[in-house]
Amino acid sequence: MEKYLRDWRQDALNKHQYESAIFVGDKLLALTNDDKDAFWLAQVHFSTGNYNRAQSFLSRDDLIANNPSCRYLAAHCSIKLGKLDEALSILGDKNPTHLISAPGSARTKLRHVDIHPRAGGRHQKTGSRTDRVPTSEERDKEDAANLKFEAAMCYLRGVCYAKQNSFDRAKECYKVAVQIDVQCFEAFDQLMTNSLMSPDEEWKFLESLNFDTINVNDNSSLSQEAAEFTKTLYTTRLSKYSHPEEFTAATETLSTHYNLASNPDILLSKADLLFTQCRFRSALALTSSILQHDKYNFTTLPTHLACLHELSQKNALFLLAHDLADTHPQEPCAWLAIGIYYLSISRIAEARRYFSKASMMDPHFGPAWIGFAHTFAAEGEHDQAISAYSTAARLFQGTHLPQLFLGMQNLQLNNLSLAHEYLNTAYDLCKTDPLLLNEMGVVYYHEDALKDAITMFSRALDIAKKNDSDKDAWLPTRTNLAHALRRNGQLKDALVAFDEVLRNGGKDAGVFTAKGLVLMEMSRYWDAVVALHEALAVAPQDPMATDLLNRALEVNESESVYTVSRPMSASDEEVDELDRRIEGRLREIQQNTVAGRGGRRGRRVIEEVSMGDSMMVDSDEG
Repeated sequence: MEKYLRDWRQDALNKHQYESAIFVGDKLLALTNDDKDAFWLAQVHFSTGNYNRAQSFLSRDDLIANNPSCRYLAAHCSIKLGKLDEALSILGDKNPTHLISAPGSARTKLRHVDIHPRAGGRHQKTGSRTDRVPTSEERDKEDAANLKFEAAMCYLRGVCYAKQNSFDRAKECYKVAVQIDVQCFEAFDQLMTNSLMSPDEEWKFLESLNFDTINVNDNSSLSQEAAEFTKTLYTTRLSKYSHPEEFTAATETLSTHYNLASNPDILLSKADLLFTQCRFRSALALTSSILQHDKYNFTTLPTHLACLHELSQKNALFLLAHDLADTHPQEPCAWLAIGIYYLSISRIAEARRYFSKASMMDPHFGPAWIGFAHTFAAEGEHDQAISAYSTAARLFQGTHLPQLFLGMQNLQLNNLSLAHEYLNTAYDLCKTDPLLLNEMGVVYYHEDALKDAITMFSRALDIAKKNDSDKDAWLPTRTNLAHALRRNGQLKDALVAFDEVLRNGGKDAGVFTAKGLVLMEMSRYWDAVVALHEALAVAPQDPMATDLLNRALEVNESESVYTVSRPMSASDEEVDELDRRIEGRLREIQQNTVAGRGGRRGRRVIEEVSMGDSMMVDSDEG
């Protein structure tokens, strides 16, 4: 009869007939009075949202204190009911790090920690373990199922701390959960999705995991393959700013050996990599292929929305935002889509309202926080933007983007010391983002550290080239490099850089004017006249190009030797006068755009100042 009732209960659960499962489970529990049957009945009530009733079944015979699975479910019920303190009381406030398995061995190297005492439990603690010599048998004695529930409880403990904004403690709980049970993907996903670790820290953490603990039917060869497979899957979830070779190898292995080439998670990982390399069309093609088969894949949508915005596909954004708002109004991503659409059509106030709504629905939704901050930056409200970026930096400590944006805001306010500090903090987290290197180069330029500026601009371009990024995305950085080279007296190199910008489509009056200035400094006045005419063809009223053209024509006409020294030379009154007349050159700011899952912003700011500042381009091209 017990087998008959269990089979009936399981069949009802498989068909989501919860009333049938409750009816049968209640009779089974009365018949057996077994703890496992009580746990299963509580699980059915949990599935129907009856969390208080589920806890009442778990409270019988002190199941919560004696059984890890029951304690886990009881704490989960408390979290669902919003009773975080009660959940932490059930879980305890200490992580069982003595159960962590060291990498490279299937056995355990233990660490000391106090664990929550449980009456009758296998590891009930009566004294301090501070001086205890660790033994490798403790984990071995644990039942495999109990280990998984211990890891799951670490995950729930992290959820509680995250909801209380104790992110450091939440991070440690998530890490311990995965170190105890590498198959606890929920905890691993929280670490990656919420950017709780820096790119380098993520890779070190992956290496600290002991995948050898995975067991498949007590078969060593199957278990070893499963371990490698799991590690490869986890590799695709790590930051795309470091170790691109390992990431590529992992995706190739999963695609060729395991037929996962069209799997949404693998495609999304590739799209994320392309997005960080500013290859937006390629990334959009991958995200579109995912959404074609899974229209409401909310993990993919932030990157997809960002690509649409970067490529100015406003109609597609409009249709997608409407569809999401109609079908999934409970999802923060729906309101993120609306905010991005409004930002793309420069309706900043509406965009801010919807970004704010998305962030309130999910306080840990990174793209919404970054988008909210971008709306202030788009309006030049630097103080509010700094405040919003600071909140994002506190929430997402493992990503360099909030620190980068804080540096950019302070750079626009001409707070060079603060800008340098924020950018250095971002650089400590990520050393391979071309946008960050460009911004650091701009700061060095304004500090007259021209050699450092040239180094940063060159590194940014080298990384962009290595990533096979779109060339036009990094034209502002190449322009910056040309300006820095000119001011550093490397005129031939500067001329080559300006020509490269013009060849790749940088048809801007400022670029032609700067090229003309370089040619004048090289005493090539007729070539300068041609370049300045091209500048005026683009912007006929450009005062800088007009002044320089008049001077170049005067020199050509008189056939005299006219040497233009470097700008702001105290010994040349004419150039000094020209600098004063050029002071206050217009700042042309193109509208901010929002970024995707980690919150990149694809925004370009073109700022032209006096020739003494060499018409620098401060570009935060996403």
